[in-house]
Amino acid sequence: MSTIENLKTFDPFAEADDTGEKTQSQNYIHIRIQQRNGRKTLTTVQGLPKKFDQKKILKVIKKKFACNGTIVNDTEMGEVIQLQGDQRKDVQEFLIDKNEGLELDAKTIKASRIAPLHAQPRRCLATEADASTTPAQSDVSSRTPPYPKLLRNLSEVRRVLGPKRQLTLAEKILYSHLESAEESLLSNTNNGTNIRGIANLKLKPDRVAMQDASAQMALLQFMSCGLPSTAVPASIHCDHMIVGEKGADVDLPESITGNKEVYDFLESAGKKYGIEFWPPGAGIIHQTVLENYSAPGLMMLGTDSHTPNAGGLGAIAIGVGGADAVDALGDAPWELKAPKILGVRLEGELSGWASPKDVIMNLAGQLTVRGGTGFIIEYFGPGVSTLSCTGMATICNMGAEVGATTSLFPFSPGHVPYLESTHRGSIARSASAIASSPDVENLLRPDASAEYDQVITISLSTLEPHINGPFTPDLSTPLSAFANVVKANQWPETFGAGLIGSCTNSSYEDMTRAEHLVKQASAAGLQPKADFFITPGSEQIRATLERDQTLSTFSSAGGVVLANACGPCIGQWKRTDGVGKGEDNAIFTSYNRNFRGRNDGNAKTMNFLASPELVTAMSYAGSTTFNPMTDSLPTSSGEEFRFSPPSSQDLPSAGFAQGNPAFYPTPGVPDPSVPVKVDPSSTRLALLEPFAPFPDTELHGLRVLYKVKGQCTTDTISAAGPWLKYKGHLPNISENTLIGAINAGTGETNVAYDVDGTPSSIPELAKRWKQQGTPWLVVAEHNYGEGSAREHAALQPRYLGARIILAKSFARIHETNLKKQGVVPLTFAAEADYDRIDACDEVGTEGLLEVLRSGGQGSVEIVVKKRDGSVVRVKTRHTLSEDQCGFVLAGSALNLLAKKHRKA
Repeated sequence: MSTIENLKTFDPFAEADDTGEKTQSQNYIHIRIQQRNGRKTLTTVQGLPKKFDQKKILKVIKKKFACNGTIVNDTEMGEVIQLQGDQRKDVQEFLIDKNEGLELDAKTIKASRIAPLHAQPRRCLATEADASTTPAQSDVSSRTPPYPKLLRNLSEVRRVLGPKRQLTLAEKILYSHLESAEESLLSNTNNGTNIRGIANLKLKPDRVAMQDASAQMALLQFMSCGLPSTAVPASIHCDHMIVGEKGADVDLPESITGNKEVYDFLESAGKKYGIEFWPPGAGIIHQTVLENYSAPGLMMLGTDSHTPNAGGLGAIAIGVGGADAVDALGDAPWELKAPKILGVRLEGELSGWASPKDVIMNLAGQLTVRGGTGFIIEYFGPGVSTLSCTGMATICNMGAEVGATTSLFPFSPGHVPYLESTHRGSIARSASAIASSPDVENLLRPDASAEYDQVITISLSTLEPHINGPFTPDLSTPLSAFANVVKANQWPETFGAGLIGSCTNSSYEDMTRAEHLVKQASAAGLQPKADFFITPGSEQIRATLERDQTLSTFSSAGGVVLANACGPCIGQWKRTDGVGKGEDNAIFTSYNRNFRGRNDGNAKTMNFLASPELVTAMSYAGSTTFNPMTDSLPTSSGEEFRFSPPSSQDLPSAGFAQGNPAFYPTPGVPDPSVPVKVDPSSTRLALLEPFAPFPDTELHGLRVLYKVKGQCTTDTISAAGPWLKYKGHLPNISENTLIGAINAGTGETNVAYDVDGTPSSIPELAKRWKQQGTPWLVVAEHNYGEGSAREHAALQPRYLGARIILAKSFARIHETNLKKQGVVPLTFAAEADYDRIDACDEVGTEGLLEVLRSGGQGSVEIVVKKRDGSVVRVKTRHTLSEDQCGFVLAGSALNLLAKKHRKA
C-alpha cells in the first residue's frame, strides 16, 4: 500500500487485513488528541512496536503535546493503546515520523523531548551559539498539517459536490478545512454549482500567528472570553516595535527597554494560554512562520496583511484582524465569503536581473490595488518549478498589495529542499506522497481541468525588472523606462537611502544576491552613495549570513545591519540624514508598501519599491535614473565599472546556522497559574470595555464626521510609527484616528469642522460628539481601508462613536474588521451619490434594522438631511452575512463569543 493510502485510510479502529497487518504506514505513529473546554486529552496511540515501554513513550508524547491521558485498554501486541475520552469527537490527529519526529528507541527518548527553553526571554543581542535543537527540530509533529483528517475531509467534499467536480488548489485546501462541507457548500449556492463569491465558508484553521503590535489587542479580546487556553496552536512574534536607526547592537536593547511592559504582557499571556512567544530579535513574523510553521496544505490565520507569505510553501494563509484571530483561538468557526480564483500561469524561467519580486510587481501594475479584491491568486504552470520556495513566498507576500484574500503555489520541487533544510523532512515526504497521488486524492495540486475565474499569463523568460511607486505599490514601471518616467514627472533624480530586507525580501537568497553585487562594487573600489541599510528576516538568517561572511561584506561597504525586525518598513525608522519633514526626497526599498509617510512620517518621501539586488545596485549610484543593466559608474582610477547580473544559491550549502537559543520561543504549553496583569494606570495597555449592542430601532441623528477625499489606507486611519506604543491602549491610540485623511471639502489634512464651523482635529471632534451622544459616520471613496490588517482602524472609530462607514468600495480585511467591531460598512449603489453628501449632514437609516434581524436580507437606504433642510435619499449595498449581522446586533463579535462561552 502506498504512503498516500496509508495517510488517507489510517484509522486506529480499522480491522487487520487478510495478512494480519494494520493499514497504517510503518513509518508513522498516529495519535489522536481530544480538546474540550480548553483541556487536551490523549485518546489513542497507534503504531508503537510492542518492544517499547508504553508508559515511558506515553509520558514523552503527553509532554510533547501538552496533554493528559490514562490508559484504559492496551493490546497485547502493543500497537494500539486506547486512553480515556470519546474517540471520535473534538479530536485532532497527528502523524509522528519515526525517523525525524519523536524517537522511540529507549536510548534516544531523552534527546527526543522538547529542548528546555528560556523561562524569560534573554534580553541580549544575537551571537552565533551552539544549540542542539532548533524550534523546528524539536516539535515537527505538532507543526505538521493534519493530513489524514484533511484527506478524509477532501473525500467528503468530493461526495458533496460530486466526483466530476474539478477543484483548484485553493478550493481543495479551503474546503478541506470546512466545519461542515454540506452546510457551507450547498447553502444558497444552487446546490453547490455557484459557490465562488456567494457561499459563506465556515472554516476551522490549523494555526494562528500574531505580531506584537496586533497581538496586544487580540489577546485583550481573547482574555475577555474566559478560556483557559487556545483551541489551536498559536504564536506571538515581537517584530513591529523595534526601531531601525543605528544598527542592531544599539537599536534592539533600546527597543526592549522601551517596550518592556508590552513584551512582559505578551510573554505572560503566551505562557498562560499556551501560545509560543518569540522574543524581540527572533525575527519578522512571516519569515519565522515560513521557517517553522508553514507547510503544504496548511490553513492559518495571521494578524498581519502579509500573512499570505506562507503561501510560498503551499499554505492557505490569510491576514485578519485580531477579532477574527480570536474566533480561531476560541474554537469558533471563522467565516469567509468564498473567494473567486485568479489563476496566474507562469511560463519560462527568470534570468539576469529579473527576480521573483518582479513577478508580483508586474502583476500589481496589471491588477491595481483593487484588482485582487475577492480573489485568491493561485499560481500554476511550468514556470512554477523554476522558482525557489523563498521566491514564491515573496510573490505571495505582495499579493496583499492588490487586495487578494491570499496567494499560494502548488507543492513543487522547490519546497522539498527548503523543508529539509529547516528540519522538516518528514513534512516534505508526506507532502510529496500526497502531491504524487491521483487528482481525486491530491490535496496539494489543482485538478487537471480546474477552472479559474480569470487567467493571467506571465513569461518569466522575458520579464524585466520593475520599480513601483511612489506612494502606491501598483504604479509599476519597467526598469528600462524608469529614468524617462522620473524626468517626465520631475521626481527627485537622487535618493538618500537604500533599504533591503523586510518580510518580503529577507531570505538567504535575497541577501546573497545583494552580497554578490556589493562584492563586485567593492572590488572596483566603490562605496554606496546612498545610506545603505540591511534587515535580516530572522535569527536563523542573520546567524547564517554572519557565519558565511555576508554581513561583514555589507558592513565593510558601509552598510548598517539592523535588528531582525520590521523597522523602517512599518515606520520604525529614525532618519539621521538630515531630511526634514515636508521635504521632497526619495528612497529605494525592497519593501512591499510605500504609502505616503509610511516609512519615516514624511508625506513627501517617495519610496520606490524594487528587488533587493536592484536597490543595492542603485545605492552605489545614488541616482533614480541609474540603470545597472546598461549604465556604468566611474571608479577612482577613472575606469568605468558595470555590474554583472546578480547570482546566489537558494539555500546555504553548509545549511542554516541555528543562531542564538535566546531567540527561541517559549513552549506552547498552557500554565493557568501564570498571572497576566494590566496596570490600571498604564498608558500602554488597557483592558477592554464591551461595546454597547445595536439599538432596537433604526439609526437616527447620525452626523457625517468627515468626508474623505482620495486614498484612505489603514495607515491613514490608524498611523503606525510612534503610535505603535499605544496598540494595547484603545483610548490612547484613538488619538490618531483618521489624522492622515484629506478633507474632501477643503483639501486640508486632519481638519474637521463642527456644525457651528469650529475647526478641530478629527479625533477631537469625534470625542466631542461622543461626549454629546452624537453617533457619526465617515463618507469615503474607493478601497477604503486599503493596506494592512490593522484592526485598530476599525476599533478606534467604533470606540469614538462611529456606527457606519459609507464608501464607494472597501478593502476586504478592513470591511470584515468593521463588521467584527459592530460598525456597518455600506457602499453606494450609485457612486455619484458620494457628491450628494457633505460633512455635518444629518443621517438616518431605513431598512438597516430589518437587514440585521433577518440575517442579511434586504437593503439599506440612507436618508440625508442637508443644512438647508432638503432631504436626499441614497441607496446602498451591503455584504452582511447572517453571522455578521449577529456581530452588529450584539455590539461586536467579541460580545457574541463571550456570551457563547459564558453559556457553555
